[in-house]
Amino acid sequence: MNWIDNSIKEYYNWLCERTVITNDEQTGWSVIMTPFLGLFNDNIEIYAKLDNGKLILSDDGMTLSNLELAGASVLRSPKRKEWLEMIFLNYGITLNEKNELQVIGTEKNFNQKKHNLICAISEVSDMAMMAKHTVSSLFKEDVKAYLDEQNIIYTPQFIAKGSTGIDFTFDFQIAGRQKELVLKSFNSLNKINVPNFLFSWEDIKPAREKVSGKELKGLAIVNNVDKEIKQEYLDALESKGAEIILWGQRHQPDMLEKLVA
Repeated sequence: MNWIDNSIKEYYNWLCERTVITNDEQTGWSVIMTPFLGLFNDNIEIYAKLDNGKLILSDDGMTLSNLELAGASVLRSPKRKEWLEMIFLNYGITLNEKNELQVIGTEKNFNQKKHNLICAISEVSDMAMMAKHTVSSLFKEDVKAYLDEQNIIYTPQFIAKGSTGIDFTFDFQIAGRQKELVLKSFNSLNKINVPNFLFSWEDIKPAREKVSGKELKGLAIVNNVDKEIKQEYLDALESKGAEIILWGQRHQPDMLEKLVA
């Protein structure tokens, strides 16, 4: 057993240990400080309230406010607004009149709704990259263009339920006769997103293979252009059987073969 096996098991223990909850008895709202980092490297906080059986989760308007401060206004940019609406659709998020990211649920689906809101906040925060003139598109869009270039038929924003009961979203899915691929595009690798991807893939794998009768493979497309990728992260992906396409080598025959399902 190498470090990645322990990391996957310890990942959710780490989430619990680093999650701090503060309750306001007067308003009924609870503040949940998560270990995930936001746009300015501060901890992402979400607000939760149970009102007559209805669960309300909100970011208190901080996500879009932070984008404004970063010079990446979403609501005044058609392209960013289009991305925002796509993210909201993927995770079931709404934008209320106070510009708060909000999701409605019940006490029973709290875990899924909390997961969806955190994912949405993280992806919306990434849109700050679009404020930089040197960045013409998000890396996910580059990967999409790459798949189109290779005439690959795929499903974007593929959602599958895992054995834990949580729905996980992958950037793309490619289905073949005997094999199915779930793809994740990584602009960078770290000790959070690598175990997260591996856990998500392994969690949905048994159910998907039982339903489809096909082998389910995980494929990581990693941006290694003008940046150094730590070998330990690549070794971790390979140790769990995940395929890797390095962006700088994406047109090499051995890399293209990995797209064949």
